[in-house]
Amino acid sequence: MVDILRPIGVIARALDSIANVEFKQFDLSKGQYLYLVRIYEHPGIIQERLAEMIKVDRTTAARAIQKLEKNGFIRKQSDNVNKKIRRLFVSPKGKEIAPMIQKENQYSNQVAVQGLSELENKQLAELLKKVSYHVNADWDKVKKGQQRIY
Repeated sequence: MVDILRPIGVIARALDSIANVEFKQFDLSKGQYLYLVRIYEHPGIIQERLAEMIKVDRTTAARAIQKLEKNGFIRKQSDNVNKKIRRLFVSPKGKEIAPMIQKENQYSNQVAVQGLSELENKQLAELLKKVSYHVNADWDKVKKGQQRIY
């Protein structure tokens, strides 16, 4: 079997390292840019859904969200119907930075696929969607306490 996960991991870690260096100037510590841009793209998202989207545990998400809120990038707001639910929104400070994060993502995407034809680009996107689907299904099972059998 061809090992596809190592190159995917190398790509993900390299892009994360680049982003962490580039967004340090905005006082965004490790990985916080990802939370900020997802909240920007999904105003009013709840913390649990954000954690699922990013594929992190609730504790990790809670820490990142707490730091973003403390540093003024996001705000929490009680739901109009269920006051126990706290919805996440980007603050004005966060709204200034989020478009830059999206531009960095677009640029990194362009760099990653340079040299690929339009057809190859589409094929790669479709194949990665399939891989992501299967990994997400496995992630869901493990998070619900199921044991994977190797």
